[in-house]
Amino acid sequence: MRWQGQAIDHDDGALPGLELPGLRTAGLLRTVRSPEFAGVTFHEVLAKSALSKVPAASQMPFRWTINPYRGCSHACFYCFARNTHEYLDLDAGHDFDSQVVVKVNADQVLRAELAKPSWTHEPVALGTNTDPYQRAEGRYKLMPGIISALADSGTPFSILTKGTLLRRDLPLLVQAAERVDVGLGVSLAFADEELQQSVEPGTPSPRARLDLIRAIRAAGLPCGVMVAPVLPWLTDSLAHLERLLDTLVDAGATGVTVLPLHLRPGAREWYLGWLERSHPHLVEGYGRVYARGAYAHKGYRDWLWERVRPLIDERGLGGSAMHRARARGETEGDQHAEGDYPRGAFSGVRADGTGAASLATDVGSETLF
Repeated sequence: MRWQGQAIDHDDGALPGLELPGLRTAGLLRTVRSPEFAGVTFHEVLAKSALSKVPAASQMPFRWTINPYRGCSHACFYCFARNTHEYLDLDAGHDFDSQVVVKVNADQVLRAELAKPSWTHEPVALGTNTDPYQRAEGRYKLMPGIISALADSGTPFSILTKGTLLRRDLPLLVQAAERVDVGLGVSLAFADEELQQSVEPGTPSPRARLDLIRAIRAAGLPCGVMVAPVLPWLTDSLAHLERLLDTLVDAGATGVTVLPLHLRPGAREWYLGWLERSHPHLVEGYGRVYARGAYAHKGYRDWLWERVRPLIDERGLGGSAMHRARARGETEGDQHAEGDYPRGAFSGVRADGTGAASLATDVGSETLF
C-alpha cells in the first residue's frame, strides 16, 4: 500500500467542487471523487467538535465517542448507523455506502477539546458508529493525530474496527499504551468468506482480520473480538460458531463478545432487501424473530447465549480448556435441523408480537419460528 500516494495533499486526480443535490452538511469545504476510490464520494468538512457525548440513558460502558467519518464504504447491509445519514438528507442505503463525510480537522479539534480544564479524562471509544479505519482513512490519515492527542492528554481509549489499516498505527498504539489504557477490538462474525463478502462487501476478508488480530497480539497488545452480528439461520449453527471461535483462539484473541443481529430503521430495510435477494426462504422467519422491533425476540437471544456460552468457556475466551470444532460442514443455504434448536423455546408469542403463538417447534420442522 502506497500511503504517501493517498495523502490528502497528494495530486491524485480528485475532482473538486462537485455538488450533491440534497446534501445538508455544515462546514462543507469541498466534495471530491478520486480514481483510487471508485464509486465513493468524499465530503470534506470542518468539524466544530470531535468528542460526542453518549446520552445518559444509554447502557453503553462509555460516555464519550469520536467518529471522524460519517457513512462507511464497508457497506455492511446490517449496519445500525445507516439511518444517521438521513440527517444529512442522504439515504440510508447506497448513499451511506458511497457518500462519506470526512471531518478533516478532527484531530486538531480533538486536541483543543482535550486541553480544556473541564475535561476529566474519561474513557473515549472509537468505532462505535462508523469505522475509523474504513478505506477513507488511507487517504486522510486522521487516526494517528487522534491517537496522539488522546495519549498526550492522558485519556484512555478503545478502538473497534473491521479495517486492517489499523496495522499501520500499531507502533503508535504501543507507545500510547505505555501512557494510558488502550483497548483494541476487531469485529469478525463470519467464518464463511463467501457469506461475509455477500453481506459486508467492502470489508477485509476474515483471513485478513485474523492476521490483524495476530499482528496486534505480536505487538504485545490485547485484542478482543466482537462476534457480531450473529445472523439467524446463517451464522448461528454450532458448526459455524465452533469454527469461528476456534480460528479466533488460534489467532490469539484475548476475549469475545457475541451479539445477535439487530435491525434499526434504515438497516432493517436495507438488510431485509439483501435477504430477499440472497436467501428468500428466510424472510418469513426473520419477520417473526424481529416482529417486535429492532432487537431479536428474547427467546432467540436467550437461546443463542445458552448455545454460545459453553463454546466460549471451553476455548478460554471466557472460561478454560480449548475444544476443537466438530468435523461437520454446512452450506450457507442450509436450514438447521430442528434438533439444533431448543424445543418450545419460542412458544407463546405470535409473529406480530401480540400473544400466544404457533411457532414451529414440532420435531421434523425445518423452520425455527
